[in-house]
Amino acid sequence: MKLYDTARAAVVPFEVGDVVTMYTCGITPYDATHLGHAATYVGYDVLQRRLRDLGHETRCVRNVTDVDDDMLRKARELDVHYLDLAAAETARFDDDMDALGMIPSWSEPRATSAIAEIRSFIGMVLENGHAYQSGGGVYFDINSWDRFGELSGYDRDTMLRLAAERGGNPDDPSKRDPLDFVLWQPSAEGEPAWETLWGPGRPGWHIECSALALRELGTTIDLHGGGSDLIFPHHECEAAQSEAATGKPFVRHWMHQAMVHKDGKKMSKSLGNLVFVSDLRETYDTRAIRLGIVANHYRTPWDWSDEIMPAAAARLERWLDAGVGSGGLAEVRAALDDDLDTPAAVAAIDAAAAWGDGVSEAGLLLGIDVEAGPPTLNRSAYGPNARAGIASVRRAKDVPT
Repeated sequence: MKLYDTARAAVVPFEVGDVVTMYTCGITPYDATHLGHAATYVGYDVLQRRLRDLGHETRCVRNVTDVDDDMLRKARELDVHYLDLAAAETARFDDDMDALGMIPSWSEPRATSAIAEIRSFIGMVLENGHAYQSGGGVYFDINSWDRFGELSGYDRDTMLRLAAERGGNPDDPSKRDPLDFVLWQPSAEGEPAWETLWGPGRPGWHIECSALALRELGTTIDLHGGGSDLIFPHHECEAAQSEAATGKPFVRHWMHQAMVHKDGKKMSKSLGNLVFVSDLRETYDTRAIRLGIVANHYRTPWDWSDEIMPAAAARLERWLDAGVGSGGLAEVRAALDDDLDTPAAVAAIDAAAAWGDGVSEAGLLLGIDVEAGPPTLNRSAYGPNARAGIASVRRAKDVPT
């Protein structure tokens, strides 16, 4: 198998042992699952399916960021406890992932489950001379790390621009360098806080994934992924702090999913140009939703349109009509081994179905179970009115901060 590696900027052999360790950045659960989320996780699901088809065991960890600026802001807006909000939206996300036929995560740890590990991790970075205390927080010193920027390949001006756009706060007066990033920060009034040697506060954004990856999978993992918008600052900072703490390579292979667009812009919660999986499930078989996604290559940005789902539903009908068999299987395997080329895999199954060959085995490699019966209406337990319903969640009195 060959996959594009972000750090090397090339399609290279993906060389792994019997057990493949993977970490994919999960959701910040303050709203419903949209097509951008689904596309990311479907991509890594197809990768796991092919690796298992090749005889590997896969261990994929997907975290839940249940405490950060966005979570706390949304919880205040709705007047709910941030952990109640996280629990409700994580349940909704898991329901969508299950409906889309995802292989269950090997582990799905929450950021708040790793406070002890985060404190220990920050201590290692400080002891190794790569962080400093300032303004009640702890910051990573990028000038102590000569490999900062190697993952993204971005120049300083680009990194400064992206840091400002993506929560990096380069104007923080407590920083020595605008690109330094926070490992631990003091909590504002009313925010959750944990005690540390550096004072009470809460974790920075990047530190949770480093601590969770180390706890769940060990010092060096085979593959780390997420959306391409996480390359900088999130993954660049993760790589720097992880290797600064352990002195060992953090990730052997970096894989990133391109963005899904709507109305000419990246689908994002901040812009509100979202298509929700739960809404699509009101009308379409979830296998068709998945087909609408895998028809696009994971590294190529694509635009959502109203034509996508009717075309995907018609394709699913043709595959169902073709029935059981191994038609197109060899071609699908070859396509997936060539940088996870799902459009070529879909085309191969289309061709086999057109010839009258059964395509059930090939379909399963893409997560499409044509043996499950005819298309059905998979009505989600979380319809379009459920997003408003989250406001009815009452503040929990027995959840410690």
